[in-house]
Amino acid sequence: MTLSRGFLFAVLVVVAAVGNASAATYIVGDTLGWTVPPSPAAYAAWASRQVFRVGDVLVFNYTTGFHDVAHVTKAAFDGCSSNNPIALATVGPSNFTLSTTGEDYYICTFGSHCAIGQKLAINVTAASSTTPAPTMPPSTTPTTPAPTMPPSTTPTTPAPTMPPSTTPTTPTPTMPPTMTPTPMSTSVPSPSPSSSSSPSGAPTPGSTPSSPTPSGSATPPPAPASESTPNGSLSPPPSSATVSSICAPLVVFASIVFALVI
Repeated sequence: MTLSRGFLFAVLVVVAAVGNASAATYIVGDTLGWTVPPSPAAYAAWASRQVFRVGDVLVFNYTTGFHDVAHVTKAAFDGCSSNNPIALATVGPSNFTLSTTGEDYYICTFGSHCAIGQKLAINVTAASSTTPAPTMPPSTTPTTPAPTMPPSTTPTTPAPTMPPSTTPTTPTPTMPPTMTPTPMSTSVPSPSPSSSSSPSGAPTPGSTPSSPTPSGSATPPPAPASESTPNGSLSPPPSSATVSSICAPLVVFASIVFALVI
C-alpha cells in the first residue's frame, strides 16, 4: 500500500511539472516593454511572431503611475474605451494568464496612449495535445541475486595406465647347417700271412723262395709280420667291420663339435 501511494504521488508530481513546463511566458514587446511604441504597428508586429496557447503567461513591464493594462473586449479595443474592462492592472510589472481560446485584447488607459499604438491584440489556440508520458519511478523492490553454485569438489580419478608388457620375447633359434659326415675310408691292408719263425736259412714248407733282387734296385719293405700267439699260432688280422664300428662314432662326434664351433 505504501508503494502504491508513493507511486501515485510521483505520477502527480510529474504531471504537474509537465503542465508547467508546457506553458510559455512571453515578455510583451520584448526589450521595448509596455510603453508608447515608436510606431502604431509595433505591438501588432511583435504578436505576429509568437504562437499563444491556453496556459501561456503574458508579462507587461511598465512603470507604475505612468502606464496600466486593461483586458478589454474587441469593441473597447477598437474605440480605445476603458469603460467596463474585463480586468485592470495598475502596478507593474503585471502578469495575465491566457485561460481561453480565441482573440484577447489589451490597452493602456492613460491619456491617448491607446490611440497612438499602446495596445495589443493576440489569438490564443488550444494547448498542445502532445503531452509527454510520465516517467515511471524506478522499482524499489530489491533484486535477489541468483545463488552461485560452488565449484564441484568431486575428485577426478585418472584412467589407469597399462604398464608396458614385460613378456620376454624368445628369439627363434637358428638351426646350424647340417653337416652330413662323410664316412672315411678305413680300409686297412690285410697283412699277408707270413710263415712263422723257422730255423735260420731253412725255408718253410710251401713258401716260395724270393727272387734275388737285382743289384741297385730298391728292396720293398717287408710286409708286417703277424704276431704270434704263445702257442705258436698266428692271430688273425683285425676285421674292417670292427674298425668301421670304432671310427664311425668318432667321426660323428667330430662333426658335432665342428658344427658347434661354427
